[in-house]
Amino acid sequence: MSGNQRLPAATPHSDIWFPDGNIVIIAGQSAFKVHQGQLGRHSEVFQDLFLVPQPLDLQSFDGCPWVELYDTPSDVFHLLSALYDGLYLDNPIPDEFPKVAAVLRLSTKYLIAHLRKRCMQRLQQDWPSTLANWDHRERLATEPAGRYSPRDYYPHPLLIIDLARELSLPELLPAAYYDLSRYGPRRIVSGTPTPFPVIRPPQESDSSKLESEETTTLLVLKHDDLKLVFQGRESGQRYIAKFIDEQLVSRPLSADCQNRHVDAGRVCRESSYYVMLNILRAVGGISHGRDADPLFTLTQVVDMLSRTDFTDGVRQCGLKMCSACKVDLSECVDKARNEVWDMFPEWFKLPAWKDSEPEVSEEKGSEVRM
Repeated sequence: MSGNQRLPAATPHSDIWFPDGNIVIIAGQSAFKVHQGQLGRHSEVFQDLFLVPQPLDLQSFDGCPWVELYDTPSDVFHLLSALYDGLYLDNPIPDEFPKVAAVLRLSTKYLIAHLRKRCMQRLQQDWPSTLANWDHRERLATEPAGRYSPRDYYPHPLLIIDLARELSLPELLPAAYYDLSRYGPRRIVSGTPTPFPVIRPPQESDSSKLESEETTTLLVLKHDDLKLVFQGRESGQRYIAKFIDEQLVSRPLSADCQNRHVDAGRVCRESSYYVMLNILRAVGGISHGRDADPLFTLTQVVDMLSRTDFTDGVRQCGLKMCSACKVDLSECVDKARNEVWDMFPEWFKLPAWKDSEPEVSEEKGSEVRM
């Protein structure tokens, strides 16, 4: 921030230019006429800034004192909009992410606690630190017909990783790394386009409002982060291979197996073998658009226990595994999924999970969509 005597060349932003404002905020080529009381009420940083004596010969901007912020115009616009109009995040976060990132970035910098809390609630909801909340997130991104479309609901994980690194938010990284690791290697390396709004001077035909357009840059992982993602991806695949070998190959019958005395429990053993073959055919969820997703692969094991679209060569049917063996296998999968989740930080060389995130309620309408 600066209050030097040089008046920057800036154009008023008509969306945030209040005739009764008493301070002008300048960021880049944009100027915002606002109220000292409104900014100072929410931020001690702004409050203290406005108390700094200004030079007597300081040139005014539209009759008001001014301060210059060394932040991007779009970030300042989103912050001021949130302070005046509130922060409403009604759309899926891919559309809202530039706003969330901007407000989080500046609310952290200028100590605006309520806006930072709102942004963090949204990010932690979509990049959770508990398995229950992750499963809830995945269900929201899965259409009734079964199509999985996470990018319709959540931004590309590279954007989250970049923001988390910038603002020191390690709690977001494990879920973001895991999400990215499910991509194929080529997609992981290629990165993602990142549109950034660029505010340009107005055309002669309209001097009251700045023009905004988007330029695209490519965001890619740094070498060290790329290495972590691939190591984590390989760890997940190794875990599934180990699970198949230890829990599905020659799986023992349940102690309460109802088919134990019928041909030595052959139908339950064959069912376990059939589950194994189907998991091997689509290991990592490739057939569902999930290149390497251990949590989803394990879920498929349980889903097969209740499916009725298999065939015995004559008609469609379900697995003939008895209920006791199904319960045992379901409990085994549940334990494995919790192990996988607990191992994420280790797989990606990140700090351990913190047990501070509340679980999302499954009741209709209970999810927070700000």
